[in-house]
Amino acid sequence: MRAPEFWNCNDPLSRFAAALLAPVGSLYGATVAWKAKNDVPWRAPVPVVCIGNLTAGGTGKTPIAIAVANALNALGRRPFFLSRGYGGTAHGPLLVVPEHSAAEVGDEPLLLAAAAPAIVSRDRPEGARLAVERGADVIVMDDGHQNFSLAKNLSIVVVDAAEGFGNGRILPAGPLRETVRGGLARADAVILMGDGSPPLDGFTGMVLRARLEPADGPSLKGERVVAFAGIGRPEKFFRSLRDLGADIAAEVPFGDHHVYTADEIAGLKAKARGENALLVTTEKDHVRLGAAEREGIAVLRVKTVLDTAGLNRLLDTLRLPR
Repeated sequence: MRAPEFWNCNDPLSRFAAALLAPVGSLYGATVAWKAKNDVPWRAPVPVVCIGNLTAGGTGKTPIAIAVANALNALGRRPFFLSRGYGGTAHGPLLVVPEHSAAEVGDEPLLLAAAAPAIVSRDRPEGARLAVERGADVIVMDDGHQNFSLAKNLSIVVVDAAEGFGNGRILPAGPLRETVRGGLARADAVILMGDGSPPLDGFTGMVLRARLEPADGPSLKGERVVAFAGIGRPEKFFRSLRDLGADIAAEVPFGDHHVYTADEIAGLKAKARGENALLVTTEKDHVRLGAAEREGIAVLRVKTVLDTAGLNRLLDTLRLPR
C-alpha cells in the first residue's frame, strides 16, 4: 500500500477525509492502548531490543536494527534478529537462509540476515525461543512496538524527522499506529532519522540523530537513470538519487513491499532502454526480484550514520554480561 496523500496534507479536502475516518482511527488506537495495558508478555531469558515506530512504514527501522546488531557484534555479543516477515508466506518460526526468497520470508528479513542470524515468526515468543535455542544472547526485534506478546528490555522508536507524524491522526485517518503520547510513554529512546525536529509530546528519554548515506556502489553523479521503488516512501529514494547528482529520466513508485510481476520488470527495463538510462532501485526492492530479473538493474545501497557513543550508552542500559 502507498500512503494516502491526505495523511500529510492540510487542505480542506484532506482535512475532511481525515475527519471522516477519525472515528475508525479512535477505535484502532483504543485497541492498541487496551492491549498495551492488559496483554501479559512472555519474557525471554535474554535481553530483547525492539526497534519500532509510531507510523505506518518508511521511517528507517530496518537500517537502525542493522546498526544496533553491528554495535552488539562489536561488543562481543551474538544478536539474532526477530521479524514478523511481513509480505512473506512463512509463519515460522524459522531461521532465514540464503535459499529463502522474499516471497517466503519477506524482504526485510533477507536484508537483516546479511548482518546477523534472522528468525521469522508470526508468533514472536516462539521466534524468540528459537533464537535462544540457536545461540542468541540478545534479540533485536525489527518492528513490534505495538506487539505486546514479547517483553522488551529496551524499546527504541524511529521517527522520520522530516515527516514527523503527518496529520497526527491514527490509521486509517492518518499514519499513526497509536497516539504519539502513548507510544512514546513506552519508549526508552527515540532516533530521529534525517533532518527536522518533530514535536515529541513531552518525551524526556534519550534522543539520537541518524541519517542514511549511500554505501559503496556505482557513482550516479551525472548518470541518467530510471528509478523505481516499492517502499513506504518512494519519494525519499528518488530524492536521494537527485542529491547524488543523478539525472532522473523517470520516477516509478509502487506500494510498500510490492511484488513485481515479470511484465512490470520487463516494462521498466524497456523504459530504461528507451530513455537510454540506467535502471536503479533500492536494496529492499532488489531482494524481491529473481536472479534473472536483477540483471541490468543497479542498486542504491545505504548505510546508517549515527552517534555510536550514544548508541553504546543506550545498549549499556541492558547490563549485558561481560
